[in-house]
Amino acid sequence: MKKRRVSIFGATGSIGQNTIDLISRDPDAYDVMALTGSSNIAQLAADARSLGAQIAVTADERLLPDLRAALDGSGVEAAAGEAALLEAADRPADWIMSAIVGAAGLAPGFQALRHGTTLALANKESLVTAGPLLLQEARAHSARILPVDSEHSAVFQGLVGEDMAAVERIIITASGGGLRDWPVEALASATPEDAGAHPNWDMGQRITIDSASMFNKAMELIETKEFFGVAPSQIQTVIHPQSIVHALVGFNDGALMAHLGAPDMRHAIGYALHYPDRKTLPVERIDLAHLAKLEFYAPCDTRYPALKIARAVMETGGHAGCVFNAAKEVALDGFLAGRIGFMDMSGVVEATLDAISSKIGLSNAVETLEDVLQTDQMARKTAWTMIEQHAEKA
Repeated sequence: MKKRRVSIFGATGSIGQNTIDLISRDPDAYDVMALTGSSNIAQLAADARSLGAQIAVTADERLLPDLRAALDGSGVEAAAGEAALLEAADRPADWIMSAIVGAAGLAPGFQALRHGTTLALANKESLVTAGPLLLQEARAHSARILPVDSEHSAVFQGLVGEDMAAVERIIITASGGGLRDWPVEALASATPEDAGAHPNWDMGQRITIDSASMFNKAMELIETKEFFGVAPSQIQTVIHPQSIVHALVGFNDGALMAHLGAPDMRHAIGYALHYPDRKTLPVERIDLAHLAKLEFYAPCDTRYPALKIARAVMETGGHAGCVFNAAKEVALDGFLAGRIGFMDMSGVVEATLDAISSKIGLSNAVETLEDVLQTDQMARKTAWTMIEQHAEKA
């Protein structure tokens, strides 16, 4: 059987590591072309050696000597920097995991699509900041994009064989994050340590804090609009503490199609890896009798202002998603640095959206990837200004 050529961008993060776990269970089925990471050189090199990757790339050029030393004698090529990431994306591959966090994942994803590959998309920023461009690029090169977020994978699976014209609504579930049971008035005093503990999912610090603030879910709402082409009014969110139901699709006959699974990212990764087939995955099987109940309730805008901001962003379109993403990343940096409080992050994002709107007009169509990157940088600088102004007043 011919081996599938695969690359993993963002190999040292949680999505990348779960992808490697699945590939490592059937190593004879894959040729690993490229692995990329950032600062965790030891993990990147170890995985590149064990998988026999052609090349390992660190985004940080200063760490290239460390990577070369770690790969010495392995036969794995070492490279570093933005140009090396793009060169790795140019290498022939049948399937590429796009799991680089942040705007840094945009260019490699676009580059990979130009080769007509299948892009397993875990990089939220790609659809939020440049959704129409990304989908246009895929169509132009007969490439396929498969969602890897557990929620969007669930929606995708629920739509197999269905007519989009029959879809009335898409319901994205949210755990509510690590602070969901805190009194609203106590949230302002939450620390990064408080927000960085998740009751269900094992994720990195930044995405776990984004889960607590629901900025992560806000991004997923925007992604849903872009990927599935539905109106903002058709997208709903519910809090579901058990994280068993990942999403539901509602149809015009009143039926709801739900996707259930244990909170394990290997569900969505495995589905994308083996699509259109299903193969056995090493994940927990749900015992419904043991679960006993599944809870759902509406999110509170006061507790989760990010959701309200996301709805305004979806209605505006254009550059709004790019500004939203950049501002929320900077706001999180400000929170982690102790410059602003947990509940101040949404204020920074709103203020940044307002400021950029007066400069460029948020609803103007995004024409090129360069437009996205320029708007991203403008928004980041503006968001930092908002944080400094807040810190001066505090």
